[in-house]
Amino acid sequence: MKFAIIKERKNPPDRRVVFPPEKLVEASALFPDAEFIIESSDIRVFPDEAYEKLGFKVTDDVSDADVFLGVKEVPVDALIPNKKYIFFSHTIKKQPQNQKLLQAILENNIVLLDHETMVRKSGSRLIGFGRYAGLVGAYNGIRALGLRDKLFNLPKVETLADLNEVKSELDKITMPPIKILLSGTGKVAHGAKEILDHLKIKEIGDALYLTAKFTEPVYCMVDVMEYNKRKDGKVGYKQQFYKDPSEYESNFMPYAKQTDLFMAGHFYGNGAPFLFTKEDAKSPDFNISIVADISCDVGGPVASTIRASTIAEPFYGYDAQQEKEVAFDAKNAITVMAVDNLPCELPKDASDGFADMFIKHVLPAFFNNDENGILKRAKITENGKLTKRFAYLQDYADGK
Repeated sequence: MKFAIIKERKNPPDRRVVFPPEKLVEASALFPDAEFIIESSDIRVFPDEAYEKLGFKVTDDVSDADVFLGVKEVPVDALIPNKKYIFFSHTIKKQPQNQKLLQAILENNIVLLDHETMVRKSGSRLIGFGRYAGLVGAYNGIRALGLRDKLFNLPKVETLADLNEVKSELDKITMPPIKILLSGTGKVAHGAKEILDHLKIKEIGDALYLTAKFTEPVYCMVDVMEYNKRKDGKVGYKQQFYKDPSEYESNFMPYAKQTDLFMAGHFYGNGAPFLFTKEDAKSPDFNISIVADISCDVGGPVASTIRASTIAEPFYGYDAQQEKEVAFDAKNAITVMAVDNLPCELPKDASDGFADMFIKHVLPAFFNNDENGILKRAKITENGKLTKRFAYLQDYADGK
């Protein structure tokens, strides 16, 4: 079976790749029936020469491959009909900007599998860049604090070689005695936790966080059942919440009263309560002055995230009283970091980590008859139609 590592064509450019050169060597050794070719790219963080030196063919024409592996969406005019593609299509939530992409995939009889739909039977994700989003997002939140309050001046992550350099820069700063709230318990949140732990910030439980004052920086990691509660006052359960969040309401304000810097690393599902609303942010008790919204759901559960920011301009201010954008360091503004492609700032480390997961969880399925059903569950389109699992996208595919 021949796999093509395709050139990333989405703008702004994304320098990540599914397989760095050394990881392809590893994959080839584990799966001798797999052949890998590389589409030439002047964008990729690993140059063409790095692949060629290890014996891989680099070419402008990869049309003879069976499976095409990319990171971000493939432009419609670059799709090759009757092939199998795996990339982040950003279509499964009916994202308007990619409606034409899904339509083109169906029209061109392309089999589409999505990295996001590579899941276990339980529905939990197998591969992703979540850890790196958390790492970069937390660093950016700390960087915003330093710049806004003129405490320290951390360089942008994109200017640093790798995660080791990121952590070396953090070693140079001293954190003020603030309270940091981190929402979530998944890969994103644990990536952010890695940064807070590297800074040797003390982790405390929510009971202490909500009641005590500190003379050192502290952080609290909260799960969905801590910042949500049942409307009827009964005991809530996480699986029950995920199944039907309509019975729940936000319990976030007690945390907002005690928090200086909020790092949003949670997953937000359809129908779940907002963490805080625009009205909540107007309250005199609302103490949060910096939001590092790693999850970045615009118009979603974090009211201060009124737009996504960019790697070039990662920060803006939100004036809660006037409900409008202002300068990131404006007086009484909430400073917002809401970059929606954070792992792009650490392309080497993110690509290495992603390849490890792909080799472990996905690649074997191509050579063991998909014995665990991973490819079957991930398949969005086949034979010019949506698969049964993704039939709910039919109206979206029909242009409605």
